[in-house]
Amino acid sequence: MNQTQSFKSPSCTVNKEGAERKVGFELEFSGLTLQQTSEIVRETLNGTLKHQTAAETVIHCAGLGAFNIELDWNYLKEKAASDKDQPWLELLSDAAGLLVPVEVVCPPITLSRLNQLDELVMQLRQAGAIGTEESMIAAYGVHINSEIPSLDAATLFNYLRAFSLLQWWLVEAHEVNTTRKISPYIDLYPEKYIKQLLSRDHPDMEIIFSDYLQHNASRNRALDLLPLLAEIDEDRVRRCIDDPKIKPRPTFHYRMPNCNIEHENWSLALSWNIWWVVEQLACQPDHLNELSAAFLAAEQSLLGVSRKLWTEYIDQWLKNHALA
Repeated sequence: MNQTQSFKSPSCTVNKEGAERKVGFELEFSGLTLQQTSEIVRETLNGTLKHQTAAETVIHCAGLGAFNIELDWNYLKEKAASDKDQPWLELLSDAAGLLVPVEVVCPPITLSRLNQLDELVMQLRQAGAIGTEESMIAAYGVHINSEIPSLDAATLFNYLRAFSLLQWWLVEAHEVNTTRKISPYIDLYPEKYIKQLLSRDHPDMEIIFSDYLQHNASRNRALDLLPLLAEIDEDRVRRCIDDPKIKPRPTFHYRMPNCNIEHENWSLALSWNIWWVVEQLACQPDHLNELSAAFLAAEQSLLGVSRKLWTEYIDQWLKNHALA
C-alpha cells in the first residue's frame, strides 16, 4: 500500500437531504511544534490564519473549511486563553510540542475530496511527525468522524450492529498498538451490551438510547456514540454524563486506528478503508440478521462468545463476501 491509495466509496454516499456525505479526521502525533504543524497545514492547503494562541491555531482553507491545530494539554490551553500575550507561553508551547501530542482536527470533508488530505499527511511526515509506534506512553491515534446517512433509529441500529459484530475483527485489521490496547481511550463495547443489542428487533430511539447509556456512559469507546446521541437529544446525554468535551454532531466518532504517520506506506485511506467495512455491512440488513443470529448462537455457557473463534469466523465471512 502507498500514499496514493484511494479512499473506498461506501454504498451510501449521500445524507437524508441528498447532499454528499462528509467525513472528518483527527490526527494525533508528536515530533513537531504547534507552529511547525500550523505552517505546514497553511502552506500545503493554501490556507489563511484565522486564530492563534500558544496552544491552538485555526486555519481556514478555501473549499475545505477550518482546520484546528492544538496541543493536547489542558493546562497550556487554559493559560493561553487567559494570558495571550505572555512570551513564556510560546516557549512552553514549543517545548511541549516535542512531548505532548499535536492534534490536527480536519473539518468535515465530502467523500469525493478526501484525497486532498494525502499531500498534507506526506508533508507532515517529511517534516518529522511521528505517531503511535514512537511512544511507549502515549496512545496517539486517528479519529474518523463519519457522517451518519440518516438520523433515524433503523439506520443507527444497523450501524451499531455492524460495528459490534466487527469490533474484535477491527482490532486485528487495524493492528492496534499494544499501548493503545491497554489504554482506556478505545475500550470496546462490553459483550453484555452486544448481546442485548443483537437481541433487539427494530428498536426505537428510546431503546437505543437506554441500552447504550446503560453500558457505555463514557467517551472512552472505540466507537464513541455520545456526540451523535447528543445531536439527537443533548439533554438526555448530559443527564447521564456531563462532559464538556462531548460536542453534538451527526457523526460517528471512531477512535480505533493507530496514527502511523511516520511510515512511508501509511495514509488516512488505510484507516478509512478498514472502517469502510462497517459502512458496507451497515447497509446490508439481511447479512446483519444472519451474523447477529450466529453471534448469539456462539455463546458458550459461563464463557460467553470466544473472541478468537468469532474473529476467525468474521474474517472468513468477510472474505467470502468480498468485504475484506
